[in-house]
Amino acid sequence: MSSTRHWLKSYPDAVSDEIDADAYRSIVELFEIACLKFQSRPAFSSFGKTISYGELDELSRCFAAYLRSDLGLKKGDRVAIMLPNCLQYPVSLFGALRAGLTVVNVNPLYTPRELRHQLVDSGAVAIVVMDNYAGTLQQVMAETKVRYVVTTGLGDLLGLPKGLMVNFVVKHIRKLVPSYAIKGAVRFMSALNTGGFHKLPTVPIAQDDIAFLQYTGGTTGVPMGAMLTHRNLVANMQQTFAWIVPAGLVPGEEVAVTALPLYHVYALTTHLLMMMRLGGLNHLITDPRDMSSLVREITSIRFSLILGVNTLFNALLDAPGFDRVDFSGLKFCFGGGASIHRGVAERWLARTGRPIVEGYGLTEASPIVSINTTNLMDHKGSIGLPVPSTDVCIKGEDGRVLPIGEVGELCVKGPQVMRGYWKQPEATARAIDSEGWLHTGDMARFDEAGLLYLVDRKKDMILVSGFNVYPNEVEDVIARMPGVKEVAALGVPSPKSGEAVKIVVVRRDASLTEADIKSYARANLTGYKRPHLVEFRDELPKSNVGKILRRELRSGS
Repeated sequence: MSSTRHWLKSYPDAVSDEIDADAYRSIVELFEIACLKFQSRPAFSSFGKTISYGELDELSRCFAAYLRSDLGLKKGDRVAIMLPNCLQYPVSLFGALRAGLTVVNVNPLYTPRELRHQLVDSGAVAIVVMDNYAGTLQQVMAETKVRYVVTTGLGDLLGLPKGLMVNFVVKHIRKLVPSYAIKGAVRFMSALNTGGFHKLPTVPIAQDDIAFLQYTGGTTGVPMGAMLTHRNLVANMQQTFAWIVPAGLVPGEEVAVTALPLYHVYALTTHLLMMMRLGGLNHLITDPRDMSSLVREITSIRFSLILGVNTLFNALLDAPGFDRVDFSGLKFCFGGGASIHRGVAERWLARTGRPIVEGYGLTEASPIVSINTTNLMDHKGSIGLPVPSTDVCIKGEDGRVLPIGEVGELCVKGPQVMRGYWKQPEATARAIDSEGWLHTGDMARFDEAGLLYLVDRKKDMILVSGFNVYPNEVEDVIARMPGVKEVAALGVPSPKSGEAVKIVVVRRDASLTEADIKSYARANLTGYKRPHLVEFRDELPKSNVGKILRRELRSGS
């Protein structure tokens, strides 16, 4: 079997090939230990307001008591959280977990159709929702099992008078709060005040209890809820934490730029849980798409960690004012969610002095599977080595484990692998085989040094005259053109070759032409990999974490 645990010993800055997945009985135990150890240290900041670990402990306790005593929710009930990055998010999340509930993270930008599916499928009985998105909830609530609604404004935990000013601006100046009326809805601050009068009962939480129903992005069909247990998340936090130890992080002193949405599993593990273990401060960015505000925020703080996706790093590099950001305190920069393009990685290193340490993961693995070593200064396109206590192999269509160098489906075993899909036994059986291997649907290969290389999504592969073309490779090449800002590659029907390569380009240079691109491709790609069609757009469709959505481009081709 071509598993890479043994290769870890070949890398001097890599960690042990095993971690203690049982170091904490639950996420709640991790949280309570961190709040006690780092009680006076800052935990989260937003819009100039910072709450300490001690304050987070008390606020989440009040919310947990409200959920148990006032709403009467019982262990295992599902509570949805529909919030952007704001102080209410960690309070709600840790409050729900302390109450023994299962959290259903909801993208606040969901349409009514998407929200209806997730609430109905999960069976959520309660929801915490930002005022901005409550109108969407109102449209579908009658079709769900949701009985309890807690609403909040963006400024609710910012104190006076700032909180009132922020809520006024959001609602009346920027007009981001459509009118809504949800009977029986309770305000977030009222819930905290009410919960403060109750004692939080002891709720026994087992390692295999479901902490999250984390819904996939729907790339394989209708979104399904990955059942992530307390042990799954604790294990992945431990794996990630162990891996970045060589970066020289100091407990209680680190500051992370938290631009990725915490409701996404990538940020959930790397920001919320890993920084909890580290006693660090998460500087919350509510709207990372507002690039001018993001640059202004990070210019005002001295941070040591930043995590992102290719599109975020690319946009930052092009943003006005980015040259004034202070990177002297930066210790670790992690990239995931989608492949980091070589051109972006090289520009980032030149500007910041720190490499983007690329990793790979998926929701079903909580999410991290592999990470590059922290001192890798040259972007080689690898997704690194499997994190500790993780086995990886490459399987062919016949289920046979393939040798080094051959491309096949990436399969994973480890304590971070989900229990299965919520109420989907057949889908679970397809995803996790009889030997316990999680089939990721991603095409990958090993090299002789044990490094993994992600080739592409199995379903995104383009078949040109019988030859496999991987969109990631085409995108990486075209993205190196100076005049290209963003690019996505996909397959389109062709009467001559079955499929042909099409690329959709966002220009950095308005004078860039289709002929320029095709000339560049001729010099850098073999014939069947070259784009047959070139389309220019002002922007590309992206997921909530900035991944380019090829499926939307395909549907519009």
